[in-house]
Amino acid sequence: MTMTINDLYIELRRRFRAADISMGELEARELAAFVSGADKHKTADWGYRYLDPDTVQAAEDMAARRLAGEPLAYILGEWDFFGRTFVVNKSVLIPRPDTEPLCQLAIEDAKTLESPKVLDLCCGSGCIGLTLAAEVPDARIAAVDLSEDALIVARENARRLGVTARYFSVCGDALGLPDEHLGTFDIMLCNPPYITAAEMEELDASVSEYEPRMALYGGEDGLDFYRNIARHWAKMMNPGGRMYFECGYRQAADVADIFSARGMRDIFLAEDLSGVQRIVVVKAKM
Repeated sequence: MTMTINDLYIELRRRFRAADISMGELEARELAAFVSGADKHKTADWGYRYLDPDTVQAAEDMAARRLAGEPLAYILGEWDFFGRTFVVNKSVLIPRPDTEPLCQLAIEDAKTLESPKVLDLCCGSGCIGLTLAAEVPDARIAAVDLSEDALIVARENARRLGVTARYFSVCGDALGLPDEHLGTFDIMLCNPPYITAAEMEELDASVSEYEPRMALYGGEDGLDFYRNIARHWAKMMNPGGRMYFECGYRQAADVADIFSARGMRDIFLAEDLSGVQRIVVVKAKM
């Protein structure tokens, strides 16, 4: 039987919903658009565009992987964040919409500065720092991650966005000491590992079995990275520079206390898309 893109989308949606995939409609649209090469934002002609058997089979193979638990982002090798598409693989966390408000706050800050220097610590795929680079044309980004494989992904995303000339990436450990040769910064972006030991045991299989553990586990209470950043990496900030952190849904006050104990008093908490305080903004000492 011949099948249009819309036929494929409807069938994928039915199967994903039946499997209780939480964003089954979104994922069905993403997969149908990917295999067909169609624009996922312009679906009006999907009912008139027919697919060849090889394309339908490719969709079937990918759907089987998704129904077996593999995240769709890793199957497709890409995922959207802040209106742009980023390369992803199992070396990096999948970008999530809840991180976008952190980006928006940092972008608004960066636009008030002249040629801001930005540190993207624990950069992963690079989606946070690269989003800022794309939105603020005179920003210069230094991206740091412990995983060389993650840095390869970030560099490819920088190339695709056309910001390589303003993007420098280097291997470094947020639990260690910073390389002072990096210089100092006006803005720090950081979405560090913050999952607690107890939470690691309760993660959904789609996360625990596929996403990199080193990008998830933040120590017994999930706060190891914030403690070390407050102690050592905060010294990399220019006076009055701002640090933007994502944290777990019950950690914001504890993260704020860590920086307050180091003498940083200008701290405020912001909400993610669900209205939960999971963003901590810290102003460096003057």
